[in-house]
Amino acid sequence: MASDTAKSRIQIGVTAIICQPLINNDTHLAFLLAQATVWHRSAVIRGKRMDWEKLLCSERLSDKHYEPKPNRSIFVQDHDRIVFSAPFRRLANKTQVQPLYEHDHVHHRLIHSIEVSSVGRSLAMRIGNWLEETDRIASGESNSLANIVQAACVAHDIGNPPFGHSGEAAMGDWFAEKFNDAKGLMAEIEEQHRLEFMKFEGNAQGFRIVTRLEMYRNEGGMRLSKATLGAFTKYPVTSATRESIVDGEAAPYVGLKKFGVFRSELDLFKEAADSLGLPQEMHHAGNWWRRHPLVFIVEAADDICYNIVDLEDAFTTGELPFDTIKNLLHEAANNPNRDVSNLSQAEHIALLRALSIGVAVENCVEAFKANYDAIMTGTFSASLTDAGPMVSIFAKMEALSRDQVFTARRKTELEVSGRRVIGNVMSGVLPVFEDLAKAKWDQEKLSGHNRQLVRALDLDLRNVADAEQALHALADFTSGMTDRYAVRIARMLTGI
Repeated sequence: MASDTAKSRIQIGVTAIICQPLINNDTHLAFLLAQATVWHRSAVIRGKRMDWEKLLCSERLSDKHYEPKPNRSIFVQDHDRIVFSAPFRRLANKTQVQPLYEHDHVHHRLIHSIEVSSVGRSLAMRIGNWLEETDRIASGESNSLANIVQAACVAHDIGNPPFGHSGEAAMGDWFAEKFNDAKGLMAEIEEQHRLEFMKFEGNAQGFRIVTRLEMYRNEGGMRLSKATLGAFTKYPVTSATRESIVDGEAAPYVGLKKFGVFRSELDLFKEAADSLGLPQEMHHAGNWWRRHPLVFIVEAADDICYNIVDLEDAFTTGELPFDTIKNLLHEAANNPNRDVSNLSQAEHIALLRALSIGVAVENCVEAFKANYDAIMTGTFSASLTDAGPMVSIFAKMEALSRDQVFTARRKTELEVSGRRVIGNVMSGVLPVFEDLAKAKWDQEKLSGHNRQLVRALDLDLRNVADAEQALHALADFTSGMTDRYAVRIARMLTGI
């Protein structure tokens, strides 16, 4: 129910409408009615304020009776389960920005994920200390915040396909082309459920990996704590629901910019969201949820790392000159007055990168504090990097990367090649699933050649019993490949 203060504001708003002089025009009346509606909606939202006791839920997904071991936090166990998983190891050969680069000091997804987890842990510890000092969380819970965020950070890219974001686009475009002339398996997928394949999303694939595919298959996956799952899920909405809400317009909430849960894992997310007390929004196309507050910390750590570290990589690869990067990082680091006369150019850039990250962390901590009430009611709809004083500097970094790094000739050539590689892999593997459908989903009845393909590719056909599961299995296989493995398999399948 609305608080007494909120009720008073609604009453004042209604009284103001009633008591307006008759000479007021319809526009003014409409404004006052709208204002009263805003006050009412604010009152409702305030009634949904999230509770840290629930948000830090240590209950494991699909394992309610698990009892934590002494001297080892369940959130630390989450981190370890992720780090020791095969999908996490494969990030060592997946593109961050530079595809198939031979230089040992250029970032790949695994190193990026580890760096994000380091920054996220620092951010969460600082914010957790503030929450403790202001009696918003219990003493000692700052460690829980840090461990949850660290675990969510190492997993944040675990669902990304080979060749980075261009790989996501390539997979989505392949599905779109097949749905455009739908035959066989493709024709069996209903229109409203095709978008989650046509706009393939690594965030949703990541949630699928940690909750279904890895470890306890179809029984909770890694069985991570619900707090870590909440902090992981940047976009708590399915594709069909998001498309119905957005409908070609700008997303009305930051958690609706993309989708982060496949229809097949919606019940698993709902179980976690209910335990965490995430505010649920009703919509005729399906319900969606407000973000867990720790999502903003995970997102900020990622934003800090890729904006700043991508510039360091661009210097390492020679795509941007020393002075350009030095000047921008010097500004980001608050123009430090350091003696750098004995440093090489690479050491100078590394120093400025470290100082810039430190300043960015401080700015995001302050942004979290300043927007705390909105974050806790689920109404904050920005990133912490955009809400702080470094927003203009981050905009410069993004523009520089967009205009000169992402469009570099070598990167563009390899993305074109990567798109063809992914298309060849998916087109080469699809006949296995078409044959499986004709065999009434009985693996033993596959043709001899397709049985060979299953063995050669170690293709996982467990639990594939309908068209939707078949397409997910195809996406699981393709997105799980490393860059180099994708190239090798494409060559094998095409005979080149």
